[in-house]
Amino acid sequence: MPFPRASKALARFTVLDLSRVRAGPTCVRQLADWGANVIKIEAPPGTEEQMGGPRAGPDFQNLHRNKRSMTLNLKVPEGLAAFKRLVRRADVVVENFRPGVKKRLGIDYETLAKINPRLVYASISGFGQDGPYAERPGFDQIAQGMGGLMSVTGLPGHGPLRAGIPVADLSAGLLAALGILVALLEREKSGRGQRVETSLLEAQIFMLDFQAARYLIDGEVAKQAGNNHPTNIPCGVYRTHDGWVNIAAVGHVIWERFCRTIGAPALLQNEDYRTAAARSKNRDALNAEIETYLKSRTSADWIERLNKAGVPCGPIYSIDEVFADPQVRHLGIAQGVRCRDRSELRLVGQPVKLSRTPSRLAAPPPDVGEHTDAVLKEFGFSARAIAALHKAKAV
Repeated sequence: MPFPRASKALARFTVLDLSRVRAGPTCVRQLADWGANVIKIEAPPGTEEQMGGPRAGPDFQNLHRNKRSMTLNLKVPEGLAAFKRLVRRADVVVENFRPGVKKRLGIDYETLAKINPRLVYASISGFGQDGPYAERPGFDQIAQGMGGLMSVTGLPGHGPLRAGIPVADLSAGLLAALGILVALLEREKSGRGQRVETSLLEAQIFMLDFQAARYLIDGEVAKQAGNNHPTNIPCGVYRTHDGWVNIAAVGHVIWERFCRTIGAPALLQNEDYRTAAARSKNRDALNAEIETYLKSRTSADWIERLNKAGVPCGPIYSIDEVFADPQVRHLGIAQGVRCRDRSELRLVGQPVKLSRTPSRLAAPPPDVGEHTDAVLKEFGFSARAIAALHKAKAV
């Protein structure tokens, strides 16, 4: 039975996935979710430690849906030769080895491009493919610190704070996927593949966005602002009668709507808050005054009243509350996929919708080496050749 594809959009492309842990698998998940023929290449059991957390754990399960798995030992000649044979028919290779490792294995871009000049070869590293830190091991929190994110996250005076999700890993994976798609589009005109590179450090700096621009253009070094927006006031977290809400009363028109809706017209007449610059200068006093009005009603009441008035306001959910929200349910981002034992696995689907070639969760994460023989057969290996690879412990 043919392996089900998640979409028709990228069905013509074959991807060999050598990546491990998170950034690389995130990249490849994007391609798999849009229907690419993704082959996750793993070391045979017993040859090295399996990376990426427990296979049955939620992290692994969420990263590796819509992919097939084969085992291949690249450290033995038979395994390396088999991999190079796969490369001849592949469109993309994704890897996140340290730069020196892939050269020692003989699977670097220069070597594989000679086998398949149309190959798009994507590399994700901690700090780049060359330079003084190229051989350092990469880790998301290290990149968050070096990339500036921890210096602008958290409450002032409380020391650096990591974000609650692996921002560097996820953004590096998404940016690598974007780079691969750009390279595949360009290949349609030139007929040639190319190297695609990104790193956790570069991705994290890119994600600083306007905070980086404030420094590069104006020389302004952003500091921690806690829940307050660094430039728009009032914009942040406010206490209500029974909890907390996010409010973004940015711009003079919305500021006026906000004051009238919470029953605080006096704030509009206060010289300390009359202009955006004044509100910024007197931020702490203004926030304290706002909360005296907001404590009179519940969070749900304010969310309804402020949104009806055209003032952005929303709840602050725990993760279980996120998936219980009626709008989240309507969007359908939590999706089910049928497992081999007929149970249903619930995962986070793609946040992008296409009208003709949508993405879906078509297949559960594979068992290690589940599709080894089937993939080899598809790539033209005979039954005798497959048996020889097993005998050599290459698969």
